[in-house]
Order: sequence, then structure tokens, then C-alpha cells
Amino acid sequence: MSKIQILKRNLLILFILAASTLTAQSVRKYSNEFLNIGVDAAAFGMANAVTATTSDVNSVYWNPAGLVHIKDNQMAAMHANYFANIATYNYIGGAMPLDERSAVGISMIRFGVDDILNTTQLIDNQGNIDYNRISLFSTADYAFALTYARKTKIEGLSFGANAKVIRRVIGQFADAWGFGFDAGLQYETGSWKFGAMARDITTTYNTWNIDEDEFESIQGAVEGENQELPETTEITIPKLQMGAARTFKIKEDFDLTTALNMEVRFAQTNDIISTESFSATPAFGFEVGYTNMVFLRGGVGNFQDVQQLGGGTQVGFQPNFGVGFRYKGIQIDYAFTDIGDQSVALYSNIFSLKLDWSVFRSK
Repeated sequence: MSKIQILKRNLLILFILAASTLTAQSVRKYSNEFLNIGVDAAAFGMANAVTATTSDVNSVYWNPAGLVHIKDNQMAAMHANYFANIATYNYIGGAMPLDERSAVGISMIRFGVDDILNTTQLIDNQGNIDYNRISLFSTADYAFALTYARKTKIEGLSFGANAKVIRRVIGQFADAWGFGFDAGLQYETGSWKFGAMARDITTTYNTWNIDEDEFESIQGAVEGENQELPETTEITIPKLQMGAARTFKIKEDFDLTTALNMEVRFAQTNDIISTESFSATPAFGFEVGYTNMVFLRGGVGNFQDVQQLGGGTQVGFQPNFGVGFRYKGIQIDYAFTDIGDQSVALYSNIFSLKLDWSVFRSK
């Protein structure tokens, strides 16, 4: 069996595993959406079109198969604010090679809104207002992932997988646990790179525990509303990301990497390619590097059919721009996403940091 045949077979296996879990069941389209935001400003600058090219500690999110390319221990962190600084998004990850053919990683993501006013006890049964009854609470989503990656006996082909634990908390009102798996492949030949990433490949289940006493306090605060407990089980359906990239040598000190991604969701959405069975949207990104030290990035993605107030739809998209600087194992990246607000999403300034453990080693 040739390398191409083996690669096609492995890609087909990923697709079948992702699609077969959807048969004979009705599932929600959206759950754990915070896991779709992403990590690493360098990836954001390229419109997330990094499924084929990711090759550092941040592969724990973008494609676990890319983790085999790290040469030393690495750490990465990112912080971002969303919705006019109402919500915060934080990520930290670490990875280390086990040997020449395999590597492991661990990561954590938190997306949360803190210091929310709880006014459910503001007015008592007699209609009296007591501001001392106001308290604060947070709503936060957490994801913890353990990653393993390994090179195969086929030159240039690697695979990887994530085991994820999801923790979601809404103050004292409700909390949930969830579990799921991701799987990825990468193949490199010459200046070409290919990748595939199946998220939530077995579907990811969240089971909620709702405090009924606290829930009843909400009912009393908003009479006639929230009279039934919400569903206690959520299912995150699989999503498939496929990518291809090529690197060109421009001059002695310059190189250019171009990348194309296709994101497939097994549900009908507003993506520009949409059917009852699946939806898809492309993303394109590029990176110009100078002496592997200074980087300029750009990309466009998230193509959506956006409903207009006057009726009909218009194609919306998300442009991105980024820069990066690397020196002696320390890399700082910046991304400015959604320039000009061309899509319905709001723009954000993203910073991230990556460290090679070699900077802490004495020479």
C-alpha cells in the first residue's frame, strides 16, 4: 500500500468516525462553543488556517499530530478580552518530547464572566428592597486536555489525540462535567504539508447538575418565567478540519507559507456551504518570515451568510492580521482579528507568548 493510499485511508477513518456518531440521534447544533475560539495569536493572524502547519506546543489545540515536531519542552500562554472586556479568555499549555518519535502535552482553557450581580434576593416576599442582599457570582467554562502524538513508520506521517475534560460553572445555580476526544493527522512531503483534525470525534457529552433551590429563587424573581428546569444533557457534535499548506523560499532570508483550511460541521448552519447534513467554510492564511525571527501574517475566514435587516443575506467574513517576534527561544505574537468589522463578530486584540525550555537551561 502506497503512502498516498494509507493517508487517504486514515483520512477516511477520521471522517467515518466523525459522521457515524450522528446517525439515528437528534443532537443540538451548539454546545461548548468556547472551545471553537482557538489559541495562539500566530494562528489567529492566519485566520486559523494552521491545521497542516501547526508544529509547536499549541498543536495541543490545533492538531495534536503536530506535537511530534517539538525539539525541547515548550510552554505557551494567551490572554484575551471579549465583548468590550466583559468576558476574559485565558489559555496555558505545555508539551515535551518523550523520544525522537513521540511527545505529550497538557493544556487548560478558561472562558468566563466574573463579578455578575445576583439580584434574585434583592426584593423579599413583602416587596422590601435590601441592597445588602445583592451578591456576586461568576460563570466560567473550563477545558483540560491531555495530548499524545507519535510519528508513524511512514516518513512524514504523524498522528495525535486529545482526551478532554470539560467543567462549566454558573455561580451557585448549576455546574456540569463533560468528556470528549479529538484526533488528528499530519503528512509532510517536500515543501507541502497536509493535515486533518476531527474534534469531538465521539461527540462530547456535558451532564448538568442544577441546584433546584437556587433555580426556584430565579422563578420567584421573574414571575411566570423559567418554570421548567432546562435539559441536563448537552452533546457537542463532531467537526472536521482539513488543511493544506506550502512553503516557498523568496530570498535567502525570506520565506512564505500559504495555507488553506476547510472546516466542516455536521449540521446545517450559516456557513457559505450549507446542506441539511453538513456545512463548510474555508479559511486562507499566509505567513512571511524573515530569518525565522520576524513574522508578518494575514488571513481571511469565517465566511457566513449573514441575515440582513431589510431581508435576504449577505456574505460576511473575518479578516485577520498579525505579527510575531522570536529571539532565543522566546516568541511573542500579536493578532488583530476582524479588521473593519466585516462580519458580525467584534474585533479583538490578541497577545500570546511561547517559551522554549532551552532559555532556562544553563549553557
